[in-house]
Amino acid sequence: MNSSSLAVDIGGIRLQNPVIVASGTFGYGREFSSFYDLSRLGALVTKGLSLEPAPGNPPPRTVETCGGMINAIGLENVGFEVFAREKLPFLRTLNTAVIVNLYGKQVEEYGELARRVDGLEGVAGIELNISCPNVKAGGMAFGTDPEAAYAVTRAARDRTALPLIVKLSPNVTDIATIAQGVEKAGADAVSLINTVSAMAVDVATRKPKLGNKVGGLSGPAIKPIALRMVWETARAVDIPVIGIGGIMNATDALEFLIVGATAIQIGTANLVNPMTGSDIVEGLERYMEDHGFTDIREVIGSLEDSVVP
Repeated sequence: MNSSSLAVDIGGIRLQNPVIVASGTFGYGREFSSFYDLSRLGALVTKGLSLEPAPGNPPPRTVETCGGMINAIGLENVGFEVFAREKLPFLRTLNTAVIVNLYGKQVEEYGELARRVDGLEGVAGIELNISCPNVKAGGMAFGTDPEAAYAVTRAARDRTALPLIVKLSPNVTDIATIAQGVEKAGADAVSLINTVSAMAVDVATRKPKLGNKVGGLSGPAIKPIALRMVWETARAVDIPVIGIGGIMNATDALEFLIVGATAIQIGTANLVNPMTGSDIVEGLERYMEDHGFTDIREVIGSLEDSVVP
């Protein structure tokens, strides 16, 4: 029996292991509950939540591409009231941390959502999606501008005492600078990366393959980019970093932990193999036992400077 500890702390959220399922890829939890015991997970991040129900973008909304997929779902969701009334009761039955992902189109919406979620029983923390377009700034994403990222984080921080995670966009020149800004604004942790802006074209019709024309690339194709950005960010901030991007198995997860991530999130892999979360937990347990580690913190940030021969 493996007696090693996989427990980690993410800005005050105590997780039994560092495996988290990412927002938008796991629904509201119930959709995957028939595949395995969701209490095996360290945490579950809900589908992105807005104040009012959102219909999302016009179809087609997903397209498979080399090494991954592009999605333009458009953050379709049931809205706060339906979530609190119909989705959260099931999530409360799980023996795992529930983190609610929030988004808005202006700073004030983030603050109001944070206030409302703060009063919900069974929520362990909040994740802010700042890759959304700021309508007051002509559609510029909050996460691509240091001042906007700071402002939206501060707005949420002022309205909630819950642990606050900020999910960062990779569509920037220097992601570590954005991370430092949200840390100063009161973020307890950062998660990265969100999807990479992308496009696909049908040459037969000469039309975009997505109804929204552009979407977000995810899956194994973005893992090297994500790994580099997590490594840079972990060295630049003092708060925990959650690694996201193309994690398909335990080996992928370990790469992110070794470069400095305290935890990881699984996204696209959930759509390929719904058992991925459970499989990665088991894979981490085997790795710890095989290599003689007693605590996952011995692995986190253990990257050696020398290059593999």
